[in-house]
Amino acid sequence: MFKLLGSKMLPRLFVLSAFCTVFGSLAYAQVPAGPEETTPVEEEVVEATEIKRVFGDVIFSGEFANQSFIGFNPNYEVSIGDKISLQLWGAFDFAGQIPVDAQGNLFIPKVGPVNVAGVKNKDLNRIVTEAITEVFKKNVGVYASLDGAEPIKVYVAGFVRQPGLYAGHASDSVLFFLDRAGGIDSERGSYLNVKVLRGGQMYKEINLYDFVIDGYLPQFQFSDGDTVVVSAVTAQVGVQGDAQNPYLFEFDAESATVADILRLARPYPQATHVRINRNDREKVEVEYIQIDKAENALLRPGDVLELISDKKQGTISVRVEGEHESVSEYILPYGSRLGDVLSKVDFGDNAQLDAIQLSRLSVRERQREALQAQLIALSNSVLTARSNTVQEANLRAQEAQLILQWVDRAKEIEPKGIVSLARSSNRDDILLEPGDVIRVPRKSNFIMVHGDVLFPSAMAFQEKSTIKDYIDQAGGLSQPRGAVNILLLRRDGTFDKLTNREVKSRKFNLRPGDEIFVLPRVQTKNIQIASDIITIFYQLALSAGVVFGI
Repeated sequence: MFKLLGSKMLPRLFVLSAFCTVFGSLAYAQVPAGPEETTPVEEEVVEATEIKRVFGDVIFSGEFANQSFIGFNPNYEVSIGDKISLQLWGAFDFAGQIPVDAQGNLFIPKVGPVNVAGVKNKDLNRIVTEAITEVFKKNVGVYASLDGAEPIKVYVAGFVRQPGLYAGHASDSVLFFLDRAGGIDSERGSYLNVKVLRGGQMYKEINLYDFVIDGYLPQFQFSDGDTVVVSAVTAQVGVQGDAQNPYLFEFDAESATVADILRLARPYPQATHVRINRNDREKVEVEYIQIDKAENALLRPGDVLELISDKKQGTISVRVEGEHESVSEYILPYGSRLGDVLSKVDFGDNAQLDAIQLSRLSVRERQREALQAQLIALSNSVLTARSNTVQEANLRAQEAQLILQWVDRAKEIEPKGIVSLARSSNRDDILLEPGDVIRVPRKSNFIMVHGDVLFPSAMAFQEKSTIKDYIDQAGGLSQPRGAVNILLLRRDGTFDKLTNREVKSRKFNLRPGDEIFVLPRVQTKNIQIASDIITIFYQLALSAGVVFGI
């Protein structure tokens, strides 16, 4: 049950010791006779500004900026400055590149200007051929293709992270230029109102939610000197809790309905209620509504919508591990008790029924919280201890370093959440919780010896042998008897602190499967610190199942 992680003795300062048993102040806590009490948690009001992620901001990660216009699609429209590769053969030979001039024309020798501005790439060869054959009626072959697109410059302004002038191509998307500008400033910029200005006039309006949700993005070509403007965000509502998209959502009206926001937030199936934190009023108010009755409820800027699973427990799942021949998983109605499960279990012949243990998630969490609090308090005591002389200060600093190293190791250990059932007068009446694990140990014929002995080991149980006999078989104590405490761990999870008389007595009720722990009596220059360490040693020895040296 207990694992020895370290047995190497480190140099001790002020007899600061060898082996320390760690973890779990509530580990083997006795089960209370009555129902458990719960402390109500004070409700916390959440503001939309506390939710940092904005819906849609993930699209600006640099991927659009890295994918500029490459190649020419059939629908590309020829623009001023583009270069056209033209070849003529037969009655008239010509081969070369001709740029599209400021009037949108190609000037072809012996033919004259041919207007190609706005002509789609797929139609370019046909338009040029038709113009040339009006001059050369026959015996002239024509091939025209787009050879290179002239780079353009686009201004990006408004609420972006890096406003400026950016180079690209006419076929680049608005996302390319926004991404080049660092993306929309999610705290101030709007995803619903992105404008493209041409010649100072409105040319396109873009709603990026259409792209994020449905993949729709208006297709158009930029012209040199266009301006992309990101407007200021108008209103936002925050969503948290049981939602696939727990973000800030934008809307461009005075209010939005819960249904509008939920279509974007996508609640998980388990969500049943919404809590609405109203932050736009003189006093903060909270509403709690069933989801199916909240669709038409209005949300205003700054409100926070929290999705909650508020379901009554119907059944619970309990596992049974160890020495039994039954199924391992039991599904029981909520409110079932330990006796309801034990009555269904077919115990094996070697099951030790008086040592059954219960592992509970809620107990494990309380153990973890208690451990962290105790270790923090110990650290504070070590760091604030005062010294009277320089020599004492130096020794105390070394001692403190050793203790703090042990504290860091102890913080990494997770408790097991074991509840001792041995001394409960109403064991079968204990209410079960979801995730409970019932462990049925197998009978053991060994006695284990851990801690400050020369050879920690397991030994076969011997009738009428004393605890001292087992310690002697393990090589004896590694330090004087007055410097250690001896504890006995029973199979049912309870601990007994032994006196010298009990250690030597042949009448002491030692049973097969018991474990002997030899723990140091820690001494430091500070009595309070020594007391704190000893308290943690003994309290936390009960749940983690770990022994390691300082």
